[in-house]
Amino acid sequence: MPVVRIYLPIGRRELDALATTGSLDASEADPRPAFAVTDALRGRAPGLDLEELEYAAFSDAVAAAASARARRGHRRVVAAADADPGWLSPRDGASVTAVHLVRAVPVNRVASFHVDEDEGQGESSGGDELLWYDVTELDEVRRLLS
Repeated sequence: MPVVRIYLPIGRRELDALATTGSLDASEADPRPAFAVTDALRGRAPGLDLEELEYAAFSDAVAAAASARARRGHRRVVAAADADPGWLSPRDGASVTAVHLVRAVPVNRVASFHVDEDEGQGESSGGDELLWYDVTELDEVRRLLS
């Protein structure tokens, strides 16, 4: 079955839940915002390859991660995960990469975390150069946010 790489802006609360429950919660009743390569994105950028399209979705997630921080100046965090297409629904009126995640993502579907190197990074520039952490480094990422 094909999967879709999604990018989820998350904060400390979601990282703690992932460590304790083994999943990032989402449901039809309580969808989680996410970003992915969508048909709308492909239609707007027909000449881009998959890597370039995924970077566009990742960049939108990084921008959204600023609002997931506990307070201004904290690090932005984006989780990259592989979702079944049926776990996603479109978000009307949002970015062409925006989707709703409507099913919980188990930790074995999380590929990596992307985290600001320093607190407050990206405050003025909005840059999306984040450090990469493997999913097995979840506890280290949680420590960075303490």
